[in-house]
Amino acid sequence: MSSIQRFDVGPRMSEMAVHQGVVYLAGQIAEDGTQDIAGQTRQVLGAIDALLARAGSDKSKILRAQIYLADLAEFDAMNAVWEAWVVPGHTPPRATVQARLAKPEWKIEIVVTAAVA
Repeated sequence: MSSIQRFDVGPRMSEMAVHQGVVYLAGQIAEDGTQDIAGQTRQVLGAIDALLARAGSDKSKILRAQIYLADLAEFDAMNAVWEAWVVPGHTPPRATVQARLAKPEWKIEIVVTAAVA
């Protein structure tokens, strides 16, 4: 039986868990909620890059992404940042939905699952 590694464990959640060669990230949000959707998306993707690197993975190994937008009117602006970030030929399966996020200043939250290789 394989052990589960948890990172940045808190009383409510962990930022990331790794099990059997798969890394599971908690939802990532922007540190600076005053930025527009492009700025918040860049922050979130940077946080994802950093967490994946800690787990020994990277964005080319993302197996699935779930994107939560506070306002679907910002879909195109978010996609412009996303498309500049993803690795051509390694774009993951993805779902994008509108959702009321936990804080009103948050415009985006992204959850990813990736392979560790």
